[in-house]
Parts: sequence; structure tokens; C-alpha cells
Amino acid sequence: MYFRQFWTDPRLAFDRQPDLEKLVVGAEYIKLIWVPDTFFVNEKIALFHQATTENQFLRIMHTGEILRSMRLTIKATCPMNLANFPMDTQMCTVEIESFGYTMSDLKYAWNSGENSVQMSPDVALPQFNVLGHRQRLVEVSLSSGNYSRLLADVLFTRSMGYYMIQVYIPSSLIVVMSWVSFWLNRGAAPARVGLGVTTVLTMTTLINSVNAALPKISYMKSIDIYLFVCFFMVFGALIEYACVGYTDKRIQLRKNRFLAMQKMMEEKRLEVAKQMEMQALDPHEPMSMMNQNFYNGRSNGVRTPRNDRYHRETHVQLHSCCMMTCAVNGGGHDTLPRDMHGRNGVSDRLLPGHQQPIQLPLPSLPPSKPPHRIFGMRGSDIDKYSRVIFPIMFLSFHMMYWMIYLSISGDVPDNLVWLDS
Repeated sequence: MYFRQFWTDPRLAFDRQPDLEKLVVGAEYIKLIWVPDTFFVNEKIALFHQATTENQFLRIMHTGEILRSMRLTIKATCPMNLANFPMDTQMCTVEIESFGYTMSDLKYAWNSGENSVQMSPDVALPQFNVLGHRQRLVEVSLSSGNYSRLLADVLFTRSMGYYMIQVYIPSSLIVVMSWVSFWLNRGAAPARVGLGVTTVLTMTTLINSVNAALPKISYMKSIDIYLFVCFFMVFGALIEYACVGYTDKRIQLRKNRFLAMQKMMEEKRLEVAKQMEMQALDPHEPMSMMNQNFYNGRSNGVRTPRNDRYHRETHVQLHSCCMMTCAVNGGGHDTLPRDMHGRNGVSDRLLPGHQQPIQLPLPSLPPSKPPHRIFGMRGSDIDKYSRVIFPIMFLSFHMMYWMIYLSISGDVPDNLVWLDS
């Protein structure tokens, strides 16, 4: 930048001549006169340019007005708030102050008002666009006194092109790629698991590469929110297949249990029917043998009368909760008289030679077919719903994300002097 200072020193005034109104001298004369001890408060590195000679001059007018101009390169501190990164705007300030003179000795002011700070329309940075600047004059109170300070604020807005190409578009495509698993066959476990793991690892690598080039800050940036939502979307697609596999597994286990219990009940029904048929053919069998045959299936919860008088077709049925019951009925329904029914849903009926009633459980409704759902859903239903829910959620997030951050990232000071383009 070109840094110019104006001040008046009556001691350097001289008589005006027709061909002599000002004196222009080199940098070697600066050490011979008084100059302000100006410094940059927030400067980190400053460089005076000296090719081919020292780039500064001193101009002395006949009235005693002095202009000192020099060419400098300054690297100054600029605290940034990265909460809206990469849709943020940053205000960087150059602070100018006297090092030793207080306000009782020296006061600074902008020489040309709002035109004191001028910027070239061609100025540009790789990641920022310069919107404009503003000028301020403040008084600073320090332990050594009160000082006059000039502030030149430059407003930058970050360019989104790099991050759109390198971060936003790739992460969105990775999320869309994770949805491909919803259309793959549920039995293609290697393909679906491999696709899910690949997208999760790719998102992890992308998040690490973005944060590696940024300061280690303790608050969330807008790009972090976007990347974390993308990460949770691809992770959710992987968990979705785990839910599909678990649902299919539970349904298959219930089917296997149903078929096994149905087979066992059929074998038990045939065994009991055979025993009753044998008793019907031999009614004079000793009561002790009858009692033994009657309670033969007691350990399995089955009690079977074998007297011809009470001959019934025995049905072994399966509760919906997969518990076994054995019931004596005729023609597919309970044929015992209503007055023979006792308490708790069982019938009290005396067999010949018995003084105590024999308790026969009433039949229960069996399941019509093996279970095909768990919690009212199948594995294919989860895939079907995911094909709609995941895109709707991601599109809704996109709309809210861009509407919110684009609206809050455009705050501009009222007294900004816009850069002429």
C-alpha cells in the first residue's frame, strides 16, 4: 500500500519564488527533520520496499506543509468469526496511532474525508472479494495516556466457488450414492454393506480434509453442520440395512418356530387320536391302563379321555403366543354341554370309575398362517419407506440450510464506502 502523511511545520516554510513553490527531497533528508512517530497497532510484519532505491519521498511546500509518502507491505492481525463459514463476511482493520505522542501533543485526522482511503477496483484475493471500506477516528485510553487512533476497516466476503466444487457438491453426491442401496436386493449383503461403509469412510475423509485447513476453533461452523448432516444421512443408510436384515431375521425365526411347533402338534394329535381309537376298540381295558393312557401326555400339558362314551376328535392347537394347548372337541367346536363348563374356562366331566372331574381346556383359535411381519412391517417395507423418507429429509435440510445462512451472512455496515467495480 501507499501510506501518505500530511502535517505542517512552520519551521520549514520558505519564501515562494516564481519557479520554486515546493521542495522534493529523497529519503536521506527524513532523518534531518521532525516526523511523526506513526506505527500500525495491529501490525505483525511490515516491509519497506527498497528496489531500486528506498520507496519514499518528502515534499515540502513553501507554506510549511509537508507530505511524506512511502510504499509498505503490512501483514496485520484480523480476528474472524467463522460461525458462518464459508458464507461469512469479515471486517479487517488497519489501526494507525502515534507511538509516543498523546493527544495533548498530536492528533490524527483523515486528510480528505471519506476519500482519504482509496482502493483500486482491481484489488482481489483468491478466496475473498473486497466489498468496500469505511473510516473511523477514535480516542484510546491507555496506561500511558490518551491517544488518537485512525481506523480503516475493509469488508471482505468469502468466495463460495471453491467450497461448492470441493465440498458441497461432492458431499451431496455421496449422500445420493448411499441411497442406491435402497434399490438393491436385500439378499445382496456384500454390495449393500460395502456401499454403506464406503460412503461413511468417504464422508469422514472429506470432513477431516476440510477441517485440516482451518483454525482449531471450539464452535460449530456452517460447513460443519452441512457435513455432519451428510455424514448422518450416509450412516443412517447403513443402519437402515441393518434394520432390514434384523427384521427379516426375526420374521424367519418366527416362521421356523411356527412350522416346528405345527409339526410337533400334528404328531401329538395323531398320537392321541391313535390312543383314543385303540380305547374305543377295547372298552374293557382295566381302568388302571386307561388312567395310565389318559395321563400319558400330562407332562406336555395334554389330558385325553379314552372312553367310547366321550370319544371326540382331538385337536392340538397353537396359540398366537406360541404356547401349546390340547383340546377335546367335535366337529371343530366345543360340544360339551354348557352346564358342564366349570370355572376358569375349563369343563368338569366325570369319567367312569372316577370320582374327581377331569379338566379339559377349551380350544383356542390357531394362527391362520405363519407370521410375515414384525411390528407390522417387513424388510421390504423399510426399504420402500426409506426411498421416500431419506430424499425428503435431505431436500428439506437443503432448503432450510441455504435460506438461513444466506439470509444471515449478508450484513453490511451502513456507512460503508463501496468499492467501484
